[in-house]
Amino acid sequence: MRAMKIFKSEKDFSAIFLVVLLILSCSIFMSLKVKTDNISRKKIPGSSIIYIPSGQYLKLATFGNSSLLADMIYVWAIQYYSDYTIPDMYEYLDHIFSIINELDPSYLDPYDTGAVIAAYEAQDLDLALKILDRGLEKNPEEWLFPYMAAHYAQMIKKDHKLAQEYYKKAMNIEEVPPIVERLYANAIFKSMDYKRALQAWIEIYKTAEDERTKKIASNHIYNITTTIDIQKINGAIAKFKESYGRNPMELSQLVKAGFLDSLPKDLDGKKYIYDSRTGEVKTPTIPWKR
Repeated sequence: MRAMKIFKSEKDFSAIFLVVLLILSCSIFMSLKVKTDNISRKKIPGSSIIYIPSGQYLKLATFGNSSLLADMIYVWAIQYYSDYTIPDMYEYLDHIFSIINELDPSYLDPYDTGAVIAAYEAQDLDLALKILDRGLEKNPEEWLFPYMAAHYAQMIKKDHKLAQEYYKKAMNIEEVPPIVERLYANAIFKSMDYKRALQAWIEIYKTAEDERTKKIASNHIYNITTTIDIQKINGAIAKFKESYGRNPMELSQLVKAGFLDSLPKDLDGKKYIYDSRTGEVKTPTIPWKR
């Protein structure tokens, strides 16, 4: 009997605790509702979510249903950012998506969507990178986040060094596709660090497991070596023109005048094409058509 009384008292305590917790949660939501009901919906329609302090705050009140709430807020956010009549709509972008991310850190789509909106709609690349960094922090096994960040850094910001950093992060994650290493090598080339780019592409060529990848690497190696050669030839042409007031009639004159030790040839042993009227030097073969 005594044991039953103890069990009954514990059961009563649990019930009381749940009732108190429910009342507290309802009070919190009511206070939020009162506050958000005073917001002008004409100014920010459907904006109640922006006044919630954080996803962690909401998570405590969902009783284990935070993933469901994250999905609901995500659907609302897509609708919200499809309405271009809302003034200052991007001011709350990070806050809204951070709430979703905190409610369900492993929910991957919102990181992607939030970054796309930030990069292309809000034109705030720093915010896009911040959202993707948050995605990687909460999901360190997902190579897609640093890969996308590298893409934005390279294609939008034109910051090839920053792109390299992100590609490198992606390469350190298991199951990353081989193309990321090639994009990393290309970012090095775009930053005009030709020596490192050449080393990177040679390594890709050596470790390639299929002929297609070897061909791609070979063409990039050709492109880098010809770029280095043409830079060298152009420098010699500039010195010749400074000394003689004209372009050389043919490239062999650069050797005769002492501006080059010898005329370089491309990797296929072909001579570079030279136009004496313009001083332009071209490759004998288009790298991607070898």
